[in-house]
Amino acid sequence: MLQSAPQTVYCGFDPTADSLHAGNLLAIIGLLHFRAAGHDIIALLGGATAQIGDPSGRSAERERLSPATVEQNSRGILESLHRIFTHHELYFCPDPSKLGRLTVLNNRSWYKDWNVLEFFSEVGRSFRMGTMLSRHSVQSRLKGAEGMSFTEFSYQIFQAFDFYRLHQLHGCRIQLGGTDQLGNIMSGHELIHRKTGEEVYGLTVPLVTTSMGDKLGKTAGNAVWLNRDKTSPFEFYQYFLRLPDNSVEGYLKLFTFLSLAEVEKVMEQQKQDPGKRIAHKRLAAEVTKLVHGKEGLESAKRQDTQCTNALYHSNIEALEQMSDTELQELFREAPFHEVFLDPGTTVLDACRRAQAIPEGPRGYQMIKDGGVWINHQRAANPEQVLVLGQHILSNGLSLIRVGKRNFYILKWLSM
Repeated sequence: MLQSAPQTVYCGFDPTADSLHAGNLLAIIGLLHFRAAGHDIIALLGGATAQIGDPSGRSAERERLSPATVEQNSRGILESLHRIFTHHELYFCPDPSKLGRLTVLNNRSWYKDWNVLEFFSEVGRSFRMGTMLSRHSVQSRLKGAEGMSFTEFSYQIFQAFDFYRLHQLHGCRIQLGGTDQLGNIMSGHELIHRKTGEEVYGLTVPLVTTSMGDKLGKTAGNAVWLNRDKTSPFEFYQYFLRLPDNSVEGYLKLFTFLSLAEVEKVMEQQKQDPGKRIAHKRLAAEVTKLVHGKEGLESAKRQDTQCTNALYHSNIEALEQMSDTELQELFREAPFHEVFLDPGTTVLDACRRAQAIPEGPRGYQMIKDGGVWINHQRAANPEQVLVLGQHILSNGLSLIRVGKRNFYILKWLSM
């Protein structure tokens, strides 16, 4: 069928958070493979279904989202999708004219004017309770302590109707999703077959898991986000760079557009010199370029070098080369303060403005005891006036460390 003519393929993304994550990326890459082969793709935002909540892969019901929250989340996810589709065209497609058509829709557009009686009267008749109850997502919840609400139980009806709607309006015959979506995809397959007699197809991609086998995503609390304000390009790059050695080949096949021959070549180079981590670096570079573009990749690689120099070699020049954003991304947990530089500002003043030390004599004594470092140099004199180039870098920043792990960033204004 795929070889006979261009087909239409869709994948849905419920805006239950304001960003997609690496677990969603595999489905997006699946769509991009179809598009690169000349097929039309649809990315469907679940502006309506997000307010119901997909029970697949969950042990408890999702928290109800307000329409305003869903709308805000949808904007964040749209930004992710458009950015990734654009980067794919720019950096991974030798001839963009051969790409299939891209359409982004929101299922709220066909549910907003439909009342519940009309919907269940027309659509509900095509579903059988026995089949719906047999779904794994339903069975696992019914056996749990919390059970399952009717709202969640009805989710598969809505996702099935989405498939039917796209089939009727766009000739969509293939739905793509993670393996946890198999039951919902089957519901759509059965609805379309029952109402039209036509054959449609479902295709699942593996769920992304950690080395311990845990699902990677927002529910598990270990999400690697696709929006920069939630996971910086540097952190994103580092996630793939630090994957276990036994995972990297599989990730190269799943998350990049390298041919199998290229993957084999990269893995052979890795075996010849494991210390260079060639495969990890290639993987991290390819995925970061897709998600954050060339600029994001260059920033991530620059920060990787700067991180090594700044953290492990106490290199002040590395700190000076960083922008405010990059320094905050590198020291993500560090409080960031913008303060005015007054004449005669001392080490003690700087530490207090950063809220890095306790008030009163105890904080003063911490500095005297050598517990405070500014830009990798011990600052043991509380009364010392700050010196440009030593305590304040040329980029107007000061990195304060108290003890071994507590970092604070000051951005000096009016220098």
